[in-house]
Amino acid sequence: MNADAPKFDLVIAGVGGQGAILASDIIGMAAVKSGFSVRAAETHGMAQRGGSVVNHVRIGRDLGSMVPESGADLLLALEPVEALRYLNYLSKDGVIVMNTEPVYPVSVTCGSDVYPDIPEIIATLGNMHAVKAFNAFDLALEAGNAQAMNVVMVGAASNYIPVAEDLLMECIKEMVPPKTIDINLRAFELGRDKID
Repeated sequence: MNADAPKFDLVIAGVGGQGAILASDIIGMAAVKSGFSVRAAETHGMAQRGGSVVNHVRIGRDLGSMVPESGADLLLALEPVEALRYLNYLSKDGVIVMNTEPVYPVSVTCGSDVYPDIPEIIATLGNMHAVKAFNAFDLALEAGNAQAMNVVMVGAASNYIPVAEDLLMECIKEMVPPKTIDINLRAFELGRDKID
């Protein structure tokens, strides 16, 4: 392991089908290419049915693949309610980068539950942490494909992750389907530019 490697803990939270695993793979591989030690873990419920998915990526850590509670430097939330669900992992100085486009669970679409108001979610999170919230789905559409939302979020996260932008882009080229490379690189840039 590179003795000068930064120590950085990231939690990526989303729902099944949003591409949380690909997002963590891109970031983890870019960190490896940087010469950093990387430990990663994923846990998920009914991911194929829109259930909760959470990935842990630990850069420059010797022990453990799971980020401890109150230990994450960054919570990358691909879905608003998932930001609330995994908030306990974020350190007091940690930052939340959140997609504001909801994925409604069946209980909401059938009318038995009510989805929380997005501005209320942002306000609640903002009372405790720095929050960078934007609609990554819209940016993915602008890039050319709604499925690139996860790469938009990787782009936004790249402003905080201690890995070079060119290495992240190299890993995107290697990991996405060849015909979608240009769309995903555009998605990355749109996400990166969204965060000041």
